[in-house]
Amino acid sequence: MDIVKENGPISGEDIASRLNLSRAALRPYLGALTMAGLLEARPRVGYYYAGKNSNSLMSSNLRRIKAKEIKGLPVVVKEDTSVHDAIVLLFLEDVGTLFIVEEGGFLAGIVSRKDFLKSCMGGADLQKMPVGVIMTRMPNVICVEPEDSVLEVAMKIMEYQIDSLPVVRKEKEGLKVVGRVTKTNLTRLLVELGGEA
Repeated sequence: MDIVKENGPISGEDIASRLNLSRAALRPYLGALTMAGLLEARPRVGYYYAGKNSNSLMSSNLRRIKAKEIKGLPVVVKEDTSVHDAIVLLFLEDVGTLFIVEEGGFLAGIVSRKDFLKSCMGGADLQKMPVGVIMTRMPNVICVEPEDSVLEVAMKIMEYQIDSLPVVRKEKEGLKVVGRVTKTNLTRLLVELGGEA
């Protein structure tokens, strides 16, 4: 990058000779830098600095990557599932949120760890209490769609201070749950993007 910034436009052969490398050895790295948008290349002109920094690249990646690309499988239960069984599922699946669905997989509500903790403190019989009693019901559930950008997803998670969002697809019958995005999904993506820089 420094060689191109200081000497651009510069040919691949000139860059390779300054680094004591063969042109073939350097080609994949120049290709990656060009694909990342850090360098641009023109035939018979050479490589030159594109003027983008890693922050602007990170921002454009977060706008370009869609929720459908990072979503995980949703963990769902029916509204009549007992709170006890739902808590067991929460631990077995190692998740912090369960999505409550109606017939056909349409979103009815959501229940989180906090909801389960509150229900345990009341002294109710968790084997008999349905999860529908403690869930947050539609339309009060914050959702994202598969084509929403990762930046939009992250902004909703921060704004509403939640751990997980259902990814839904609008259909005539309602909102069909097709995935979930969690803080962990977002963190994993940031680590991957940071590793590319």
